[in-house]
Amino acid sequence: MSDWRMNVRAGLARAYARAVGATREPSWVVFDVLLPLLGVAAYIFYYRALGADPAFEGFVVLGGAMTAFWLNVLWGMAAQLFWEREVGNLQLFMVSPMSRMALLAGMALGGLFTSSVRALSTLVLGILLFQVNMSVPEPVALAVVFALTMLAVYGMGMMLSSLFLMYGRDAWNISNLLQEPVYLMSGFYFPVRELGLAVGALASLIPITLGLDAMRQLLFGQAANGLLPVTVEAAILAVQAVVFIVLARFSLDRMEQRGRREGRLTLRWQ
Repeated sequence: MSDWRMNVRAGLARAYARAVGATREPSWVVFDVLLPLLGVAAYIFYYRALGADPAFEGFVVLGGAMTAFWLNVLWGMAAQLFWEREVGNLQLFMVSPMSRMALLAGMALGGLFTSSVRALSTLVLGILLFQVNMSVPEPVALAVVFALTMLAVYGMGMMLSSLFLMYGRDAWNISNLLQEPVYLMSGFYFPVRELGLAVGALASLIPITLGLDAMRQLLFGQAANGLLPVTVEAAILAVQAVVFIVLARFSLDRMEQRGRREGRLTLRWQ
């Protein structure tokens, strides 16, 4: 079997394992949809009490749906190699002939699939429950921006997975540090431009910031009060996707070299 076919099959196998594992416990699926909806409800009622533009309700529903991807990258994708080592799978992957990037790509694909189901559930339920008006005037542009956002976000997750593995349990502090501040700085529930250009520029280092802002501009037009023009944000997302994937490859190679030297690929509970 040629190398590329073997790598494709290996990646799809890891994607299948991730997808099945994430939906094995039904309560996880329920909570992953219910908890974002609670946050969505709180912000929608708040905006309605303030008499804000109805478009803000659409901002909130879209932002609540996109949290599924950010949480999956932060707590699932980034920590995946760490948990593979804990259950004893990582050393098997390292001695196999498949590409390490195929392994990470498969994990990302599986996480993307399950997160898409949860995000779509949150989006549909949010629209129906709160009677949010959301039309799609430019579906092709929206699909392109979404695809670029996912490439950049999961590329970032692939990079973080190596860092989590190398720094062990100390790396969990990174997730705790990034989760709530990113909710605020990335504008999950309001236009990020309202925080000022300086904060917006800093938050743009996280790909989901620009992706969410661009999608809101395509859906809500001027009401979105976008940070940058959609074409500029899409171009930046494309660059971020390439950069994060290259960094993921580099950090993966460094992780493997250091891990073999220090025995971190097999030692558990570090």
